Amino acid sequence: MFAIPLAWLQLKREKVRLLVALAGIGFAVILMFLQLGFQDALFESAVTFHKNLKGDVFLVSSQSTSLISLKSFDDRRLYAALGTPGVEKVSPVKLGFGIWKNPFWEGPPKSQTRSIMVVGIDPDDDVMSLEGLEAENRNLLRLEDRVLFDRKSRDEFGPIAAKFDEFAAKDEAIEAEVEGRRLTIANVFELGASFGADGNMVVSNTTFHRLFNRKVNKIDMGVIQLKPDADVVATLDILKQTLPGEFRVDPELKPAQAKEDFFLGDIRVMSRDAFIAAERKYWAEGTAIGFIFTLGTAIGFIVGIVIVYQILYTDVADHLAEYATLKAMGYYNRYLLKVVFQEAFILAVMGFIPGYFLSTGMYKLTRGATALPIGMTQSRSTLVFCLTVIMCLVSGAIAVRKVADADPADIF
Repeated sequence: MFAIPLAWLQLKREKVRLLVALAGIGFAVILMFLQLGFQDALFESAVTFHKNLKGDVFLVSSQSTSLISLKSFDDRRLYAALGTPGVEKVSPVKLGFGIWKNPFWEGPPKSQTRSIMVVGIDPDDDVMSLEGLEAENRNLLRLEDRVLFDRKSRDEFGPIAAKFDEFAAKDEAIEAEVEGRRLTIANVFELGASFGADGNMVVSNTTFHRLFNRKVNKIDMGVIQLKPDADVVATLDILKQTLPGEFRVDPELKPAQAKEDFFLGDIRVMSRDAFIAAERKYWAEGTAIGFIFTLGTAIGFIVGIVIVYQILYTDVADHLAEYATLKAMGYYNRYLLKVVFQEAFILAVMGFIPGYFLSTGMYKLTRGATALPIGMTQSRSTLVFCLTVIMCLVSGAIAVRKVADADPADIF
């Protein structure tokens, strides 16, 4: 016998109780969506820079753990790879964090400064596939103390992108102070903020040295571009044999992964996929952030279980006499259990729908306020829906024990 009509009739009989249940489930759904959304935004923003680098193999210091904590190494380690078969070009990249002063700030001086990520490149190197970093704009970096500013940086850096066209129309330039040095905004490009960097700027290697007083031969990242017909794994194997340094691998890596991610003395050599995976792993396992978001999702799941359990248990208790009557009429426990589980499923679907749309709106608000790449995805929607159904079914499984107590003798 199909039991959904009975399940639905029981739920809608107490409309206030039903609305409270849907509000509770919707809250749990929103909490799970937000936690998972922030976590995905964290991972995605953390590797946006990596994904936009034009390279097939990457070198970093063996002491580096992530993009925000890169250690310098000698550039001769990068140039030693030039003679390797399959290698077409190598490009040194330098990264540092400087103190930026908002040139348009009118408030307290202490609130004027903010840390900004500074990327140093050779203007001749087409090393990043970003809008605004074409050869024409990179050539502007050849002039002393000229920089390209990330228009997607957070608003705290000032309305640089909005003011740039206005100043350019008057043949004027925006000047800003970084690390105590006056710089001129030559143009803008697009990268985006991340959890590690609220804003970004690109400078030439010469300007980078002036800002951070670093030795010319020290770099933070080596980008290797291979020839179109070159095989990445085969080239990595050749580099492993030709570049100096003791070979070792992370014991946690699988054999297939170890072929694309290994150490050679003071440097770490990685394929593009391994480079991105290492950054994701750092944020997921090397910091508390990944754990916090996972814990938040689990809390939302547990809160939903408790809310749905209380609703279903109360509903079963209020209709215990009716369940006993059904038993006296010949209905088996299996039918009664089906009614409770179908109530749980109906609550899951009805609670998920408003939670989904509210979460979509909150994603848009968050993206506008933080410039993080957060948005609704099909995979996350499917995951949260499944979690919502499981949450409600678990609650039903706990509450259903009360149905077994429905004894026909109690009503006679």
